Amino acid sequence: MTGDPTGRPQGFSFSVGRAGAPLHAAAHSHHPWPDASFAAQQRAWRDAAELLDRKWERVFGEVVPAAQAHIARQLNLPDPATITFGPNTHSFVLRLLSCLPARPRILTTSSEFMSFTRQIARLEEDGAVDVTRVDTEPFGTFEARFAEAAAKGGHDLVFLSQVFFDSAHAVRDVGRIAAAVPSRGTFIVVDGYHGFMAVPTDVGPLSDRIFYLAGGYKYAMAGEGACFLHCPPGYGPRPQDTGWYAGFGALESGASGVPYASDGSRFLGATFDVSALYRFNAVQDWLKDRSVGEMLEHVRKLERVFLKNVPLAPMIADESERGRFLTFRTDDAGAITEKLAAKNVIVDHRGDRLRVGFGIYHAEDDVLRLAASLAQSGLSPSKT
Repeated sequence: MTGDPTGRPQGFSFSVGRAGAPLHAAAHSHHPWPDASFAAQQRAWRDAAELLDRKWERVFGEVVPAAQAHIARQLNLPDPATITFGPNTHSFVLRLLSCLPARPRILTTSSEFMSFTRQIARLEEDGAVDVTRVDTEPFGTFEARFAEAAAKGGHDLVFLSQVFFDSAHAVRDVGRIAAAVPSRGTFIVVDGYHGFMAVPTDVGPLSDRIFYLAGGYKYAMAGEGACFLHCPPGYGPRPQDTGWYAGFGALESGASGVPYASDGSRFLGATFDVSALYRFNAVQDWLKDRSVGEMLEHVRKLERVFLKNVPLAPMIADESERGRFLTFRTDDAGAITEKLAAKNVIVDHRGDRLRVGFGIYHAEDDVLRLAASLAQSGLSPSKT
């Protein structure tokens, strides 16, 4: 993957480096789509137009297996067939909940993303779930405190993020938490959306015990609609929330009842736009010579330059405990975001937390421009 003299890789001509393009420093939230994804989108359209109903033979015979293989390689999963796909992670949350008993007991954290938090809070309003939340702060003791809570048992679902969206704190030892759960019947779900393709991730040792969900919208650079769930064998054999895709293989057999496969396809839903998987495969092919670790080190170098040029202290100072973005706590987070937007610079915030993220499409010049724009804004995120 070659690049221009600034250090940016080639392949982002639609969105990076063109005249008037914004300086996008919200790589934890959205990535520009690489040019390779444009050709993939066209292929999806042509397949639909030319193959008509027979496009599904290509989708399930070629596109889906290729996407499963890419994910299995990135996560070190032993069997790609444990992976299933959907348009968003919320659909997987609903399907997982449908496997649990009435009024399930849930252990989670105070910092889960909205795809889970909103749904659980709404069910909690009606007394449909019992929820215990463990605060993520102080971060230094989080894993011990969460493992201690898990060890008490009595939970139907244990749900936590690999990297927390509101701080960038990364859970380093999921295995410790999984081992603390006393009942093999408890569902353990790891939300990896801010970890997948951001930091090296090895799910292999836990592949028979945990669910892992993520998607292509963020660091995988494939856009919306390419979400996936790794399903450990034997867990949730017959979700109550089920769409016709989950019985796709039985359509022509005339099987009675509600049949399910034993692999990850048992968690499939219904019709969704498969063009996202075409894009996902194209970007994965484009990245074949660049590992997640290499991309992370590129971003770490840029983060170090940025932190040397601004008077800011990130919430997570230790790189080994951080995902691939920086979070700063400040009462001025919203004002800073607006001031930078007026300079055609994109960052974002969640409440009082300003978030800055770099990607492989950034070079040192971009980092220095961001630092200068921040200084010119007259606002300092160092205020707490």
